[in-house]
Amino acid sequence: MHAKAALLAMLLALCMPVAAPAQGFAGMGSEAGGFAVPAPAPEFDFPADHGPHPDYRIEWWYLTANMTGPDGTPYGLQWTLFRSALAPFATTGWDSPQVWLGHAAVTTPKAHYTSERLARGGTGQADVTPAPFEAWIDEWHMRGDTLDAVRLHAAGAQFSYDVSLTAQGPLVFHGQDGYSVKSQQGQASYYYSQPFYALEGTLTLPQGDVPVTGTAWLDREWSSQPLASDQTGWDWFSISFEAGAKLMGFRLRQADGSYYTSGTWIAAEGGTTTLPDGSFDATPLDITDVGGRAVPTRWQVRVPDRAVDITVEAINTQAWMDMAIPYWEGPVRVSGSHNGIGYLEMTGYD
Repeated sequence: MHAKAALLAMLLALCMPVAAPAQGFAGMGSEAGGFAVPAPAPEFDFPADHGPHPDYRIEWWYLTANMTGPDGTPYGLQWTLFRSALAPFATTGWDSPQVWLGHAAVTTPKAHYTSERLARGGTGQADVTPAPFEAWIDEWHMRGDTLDAVRLHAAGAQFSYDVSLTAQGPLVFHGQDGYSVKSQQGQASYYYSQPFYALEGTLTLPQGDVPVTGTAWLDREWSSQPLASDQTGWDWFSISFEAGAKLMGFRLRQADGSYYTSGTWIAAEGGTTTLPDGSFDATPLDITDVGGRAVPTRWQVRVPDRAVDITVEAINTQAWMDMAIPYWEGPVRVSGSHNGIGYLEMTGYD
């Protein structure tokens, strides 16, 4: 037991360094020394870029889904694989500096189920291969011949899911052709999404199996210093409107109380318009006590250039991810000038 605890501590130290002052949330504002740094005008190479980039310090494959059961009950699903590096290279065996972290969750209106996995790279316990596509950690996996059609599985102590995802639209590139700036100082990441998945499959909950259908959104992002040193957390929204358009927007909270914002308006056929700093506005309307933390769970979101003025409300306000690095993540309902569904992630409220 003590050996396992020691291994866990080592993995956490490598994978998610604790943020010291002037390092930003979860250490993501620390210097990128020795690692590759994103540059403007990227040239993506697919399917290779669906796989890992070990010369960058931080990377993730981040999928969320909004689903409905036969009786109309809304559900949310999360499947995330994080890669973090101690050094900018990959090798086989226990000398590998690559560390992997998996998060999975299912959210219902009344419950929130979570699970976490940790793995050292180079051992086969976790990795991503671009063609055929497979991302895995232990028995959790996302796999298919291509990223356009994959099967997804994860399980925790009180839940599991097996679902299939089929892309109904193109990949979407955020920022300037996939170069996504995160601060006025110029910190940035490479960032693209597949927001057009159709989903069907089965959730297994304590009450039994639930067949579900819905939509899913995959984010792919990598960098070596994605945040500025004075950024303490973020509020990230992915919204699918009933009319077919989609919206990705985030605000990065800064130590002086100001914000840096960015977003992407995604037309129903997949065309994009970048929303520069200041053109996406998110304002908390209600604060909820979540295990002793004050967390915004109802928001007003405005994009004046698109005549968007909406209320974004958590389906389950208690969707806290009590993980190595804790955060709030859950499905939302959208009403106002546009109706829809989506997902909300909030960090830095612990």
